[in-house]
Amino acid sequence: MRSQLHSIVVPVYQSRGSLETLVERVSKIMKEANICFEMVLVDDGSQDDSFGEIKRLASLHAFVRGFRLSRNFGHQAALAIGLRESRGSFVAIIDDDLQDPPEILPGFFQALYDGAEVAYGVRRGRKEGILKRFLYAAFYRVLNFLSTVSIPLDAGDFCVMKRCVVDALLQLPDANPFLRGIRSWVGFKQVGIEYERSARLEGSSGYTLRKYFGLAITGLLMFSYIPLHFATYLGIFAVLASVLYTIAIITWWLFKPFYVPGYLSLVVIITFLGGVQLISIGIIGEYVARSNDNARKWPIAIVAETTSRDQS
Repeated sequence: MRSQLHSIVVPVYQSRGSLETLVERVSKIMKEANICFEMVLVDDGSQDDSFGEIKRLASLHAFVRGFRLSRNFGHQAALAIGLRESRGSFVAIIDDDLQDPPEILPGFFQALYDGAEVAYGVRRGRKEGILKRFLYAAFYRVLNFLSTVSIPLDAGDFCVMKRCVVDALLQLPDANPFLRGIRSWVGFKQVGIEYERSARLEGSSGYTLRKYFGLAITGLLMFSYIPLHFATYLGIFAVLASVLYTIAIITWWLFKPFYVPGYLSLVVIITFLGGVQLISIGIIGEYVARSNDNARKWPIAIVAETTSRDQS
């Protein structure tokens, strides 16, 4: 199996300084393991001329293939393009920041040789601040609790897959993909492998808090209808609260008549009901927006340039 082509897909964003180290480490470990491989580097609209570095590396190493997206489409879109362009019987996904160590790739591939169809990394530890670690842990647990699909805890995009799994993923185009969730949804025989996540080699993550939040919302809305149910339950609660409040006021007035101007209670009730309506509309709007994105059937990203002569 090691003689078959293995593709290593790497989404690249603002990582010019670390690409050479990444390629050297991947090359060293794959050659030592006697594994036939290619590296598919997808530049997601970097502003630091990362693609220039990719072209240089491609000129030095025949196993490097580079693709430049026409703008920044996002990490998940770059991954989808990389999977589409990969040619191997076995495909790995690894980030460009070297937090996921390439040295454990042969062990991941071995799990596929032994019968698994997906081997995904389970992060045993993170070299990040306590707030980020808490948010990551909370996100995975909330998502797994709410999702209709069982998504492994603390498992990111770092994984290896057989070609049949990649082909299944590519049959499910989505304008706002959440690949680790789709990977769980397609099934197949999957195993988790624990590893220690390293600190970034250099620079800061291209994922801002806003992007992480957007990814979390995408994962939640793609694999759960609970937000819609929440909007319904919130509306029912508001109606019941209003009815109970009305009954309480009438009962109180019957036993002890009183005069109440009603301004404060009116403001509270209107504000509460207005909030319920806005939350419900917002939740429905998120689902409608994603349905609209998929209905347009636009490509997930545009490839503007490639280092491969056989690609246009």
